[in-house]
Amino acid sequence: MNGFDFSLAGVPLVALGSGALFWPEARLLCVSDLHLGKAERRARLGGAPLPPYETRDTLMRLEADLEATQATTVICLGDSFDDRAAAEALVEMDRLRIAALQAGRRWIWIEGNHDPGPVEMGGTHLAELPRPPLTFRHIARPGQSGEISGHYHPKATLRTRGRPVTRPAFLIDTDRVILPAYGTYTGGLRSHDPALTHLMRAEAVAVLTGPSPCAAPMPR
Repeated sequence: MNGFDFSLAGVPLVALGSGALFWPEARLLCVSDLHLGKAERRARLGGAPLPPYETRDTLMRLEADLEATQATTVICLGDSFDDRAAAEALVEMDRLRIAALQAGRRWIWIEGNHDPGPVEMGGTHLAELPRPPLTFRHIARPGQSGEISGHYHPKATLRTRGRPVTRPAFLIDTDRVILPAYGTYTGGLRSHDPALTHLMRAEAVAVLTGPSPCAAPMPR
């Protein structure tokens, strides 16, 4: 299981290369911004088409992370569906796959700005989840500590082996972690964007996702 080990509020955590966050002691896996049904929503609104397998690909990667970590609790940190209609339009095979992933696990859907209402998909639906000393919510709030959030789909460019590499990234400082988007075809916001630089402390690091997660000072 490839990952970057760090601590937040004294809690040992692992930023996995897939973009998921693992809390080993609690056997808890956290993912953010799945945006399931993105291809369906894009087609419905007349946008440029996306390959129609993005939901299946996202769920297969999540299944692999659950198998690797043996997590018994899953937190989906908001924007799990691209919108309410996209959730309702999921094909039966994908609904069954989600049900299979939920079986035997505590599954929590945190509300996001794309999916503010309850979704009839099993699990528990919450605005946010305090689990002291950590708090899980969709959008970061200034002045918080021990906060785990998503929403911004952060990406960062680091120089490795003499060349620049841009990938989705975790942003980590002593107060918070902002997770990258987990969903396939979700795009991202560069770490030097003011929305992120205003949230993250000067000592923040960016951890690039991929086969060998690597950390460096957050590009600003």
